Amino acid sequence: MCLSIPSKVTKIDKANKTATVDTMGVSREASLDLMEEGSVNIGDYVLIHIGFIMNKIDEEDAMASIETYKEILSIMDEEECARAIEESDNCPNGGA
Repeated sequence: MCLSIPSKVTKIDKANKTATVDTMGVSREASLDLMEEGSVNIGDYVLIHIGFIMNKIDEEDAMASIETYKEILSIMDEEECARAIEESDNCPNGGA
């Protein structure tokens, strides 16, 4: 099972249809190809799957999810935490 950690949009590159997002301190780029043009803005929270922004979520839900992830990560060792955050939008089993 794959879980998507809410990510905050920090930059938008309209020419390349990408957004830079912050996922619990990790910066990465994600494609906006699956979103309606202009529907994602800087400061929005989004969910990403295999490098594509799939949808927006409201800040309250995003913060609640992030708190839950922090609780889960607090019981993992440092290496497991880093790997979980890095792989959060890149489900290794193909999205199953």
